[in-house]
Amino acid sequence: MKRFLGLCLLVASLSSTVFAADKERPNIVFLLADDLGYMDCGFSGGKQIKTPNLDKLAAQGTVMESFYVQPVCSPTRAALMTGRYPIRTGLQVGVIRPWAEYGLPLEERTLPQALREAGYRTAITGKWHLGSFDKAYWPNARGFDHAYGHLFGALDYFTHMRDGKLDWYRNGEPLKEEGYTTHLLAKEAVKFIQEQSSDKPFFLYFPFNAVHTPLQAPDSYTAPYAELRDQRQKLAGMLAALDEAVGEVVKAIDEKGFRKNTLFIFSSDNGGFAPGKVTDNGPLRAGKGTLYEGGVRGAAFATWEGKIKAGARINTPLHMVDWYPTLLKLGGASLSKDKQKLPLDGLDLWAALTQGKPSPHKEILFNSEPNRGAIRVGDWKLVLNGNGKGGGDDEDPPQKAAKKKKKNAQPGKESVELFDLSKDLGEKTNLAEENPGKVKELKARYEIYAKEAVPPQVSGPVPKKE
Repeated sequence: MKRFLGLCLLVASLSSTVFAADKERPNIVFLLADDLGYMDCGFSGGKQIKTPNLDKLAAQGTVMESFYVQPVCSPTRAALMTGRYPIRTGLQVGVIRPWAEYGLPLEERTLPQALREAGYRTAITGKWHLGSFDKAYWPNARGFDHAYGHLFGALDYFTHMRDGKLDWYRNGEPLKEEGYTTHLLAKEAVKFIQEQSSDKPFFLYFPFNAVHTPLQAPDSYTAPYAELRDQRQKLAGMLAALDEAVGEVVKAIDEKGFRKNTLFIFSSDNGGFAPGKVTDNGPLRAGKGTLYEGGVRGAAFATWEGKIKAGARINTPLHMVDWYPTLLKLGGASLSKDKQKLPLDGLDLWAALTQGKPSPHKEILFNSEPNRGAIRVGDWKLVLNGNGKGGGDDEDPPQKAAKKKKKNAQPGKESVELFDLSKDLGEKTNLAEENPGKVKELKARYEIYAKEAVPPQVSGPVPKKE
């Protein structure tokens, strides 16, 4: 009898320990803006556009001033979903277009799959952009219990059409409904939060289509920015609506009493497009689609009350791939299945974010494509063929995108640029000629990745209509 009672007490003790540990696992709200400029928001230094909700949330956490993403949409999303550089999945070039017969490889274990295996409820409200030609590639088949939004970028914000076709779904079923996309996505995200209970953690992935083109916003959002020029004014309205949506999500978290156990993460998916004309990349060189800082450094922060220091800013180099292992560890999910395949490129960033530790990376690969690439080692950055474009993007009409790919595939003399980012954040001074040893060192590290890269999957020209 005593032995039985002792066993019961042991089981009860273990159960309470597991429950306590489960209580420590955070709800995760990952907010991803599309094409946002590095300095469009107030928290990153912007002055023209008011972003009170983002600024308040950022001030309650830590701003990551050297957080890296990929030059365009799909590669960044692949990096987040897998913890691997896009060179591992063949998604390092361009974006996945509506007619493409490929997507994020099905053998990849995604972030929501891993978290769901660990007991999380998972949802996506927004832009997927990782494959659609077969439903095996759709969000519901890749780890999301609930999926709402669109499969591609560049859809009309009011009609939800892309290239004359409806691109709006709930759990894989086409959905016709009226409303501005940012408003609809926010409403769905809030509804998901309201349906959650405290006995099971959740992962809410909220990838906005804002502020991607077409530049569209209700007049009431653009009216306060009459002093800005046409495209900039429209972008300001779009960002104001995005900021409002973030405020609604935070309010829903607070009303449910989830704030102390919710980790908020915010980032842009790539640098701002048309910098200086439409978006504001501040001191950074160039913008979206390039390997310069304006293309790969995202406006980002993370907030978790009591866990992440409030009002802090770090300049530690980190990358989107790092959130995969970090979130799996925080969520109690195993990495063992991932280690059976290629090693993860992502590294646990938690100590760097919360304790001021150095970056876990010896180097950060920005990309390795057949005709260009870039890598950072310490404060040094090597850019190869930096002026070579990546082959178009969502804004390009199909015929123009195909021409870009053909043009950029032409071989030519390799350009080599070396920058010291600690002294030259704007990448204005090429130090390659006076530092041949450093060029050799970085190039050797870059070549390791280049040799490991799988062939890029590419969409090709738009199919001709029968």
